[in-house]
Amino acid sequence: MADKRGSRVADRTDAIMRTTLELGQEVGYAKLSIEAVAARAGAGKHTIYRRWPSKGALFLDSLLSLNEPELNYPDTGDIEADLREQIHAAVDLLSKPPLGPLYQAVLVEAQQDPQVAEALNERFIGPQEEKTIARLRKARDQGQLSSDFDLSLAMALLSGPFYFQVLIARQPLTREYVDRVIEAVFAGIGPKAPPTAGG
Repeated sequence: MADKRGSRVADRTDAIMRTTLELGQEVGYAKLSIEAVAARAGAGKHTIYRRWPSKGALFLDSLLSLNEPELNYPDTGDIEADLREQIHAAVDLLSKPPLGPLYQAVLVEAQQDPQVAEALNERFIGPQEEKTIARLRKARDQGQLSSDFDLSLAMALLSGPFYFQVLIARQPLTREYVDRVIEAVFAGIGPKAPPTAGG
């Protein structure tokens, strides 16, 4: 009996999250409401609020429930190429319709809702940061990066321009922009050339 009840709860949860994404794509995040989700999903408004304290929390959960490909780093032995490929994949996710605008809306909402910000950091940004630092560490150990460079700072230099582009400048993210950022960063974190004789 408990299994059947658990299955019904899971089915209801899935239906609510699917409906949230459908409505989000139709009307945009700003016009999305929990009341509209409840009406279309055939769920009580209070049922939704018991599970999700805000529209932002519901929306984030719905996005992260998608079976999107994980943003895992390739390892070809060329750190610059690997970063470019992985960040291109992330930019495609954040910029292409129909879900790109919804991901961007969550980033904006996280600036206003501490619970959404905490969940976004814990479930998406934090894990991606760990993967990036691990890939940079391996490259540094292989001599592809300066041996004394701060990897956390490298992460900030790589990611900061993209958040600026989305949240502050409100400009589109493109692969060309990614390439310019990576080229600029690698001008500073590449291995240092040994001093020339007499230099």
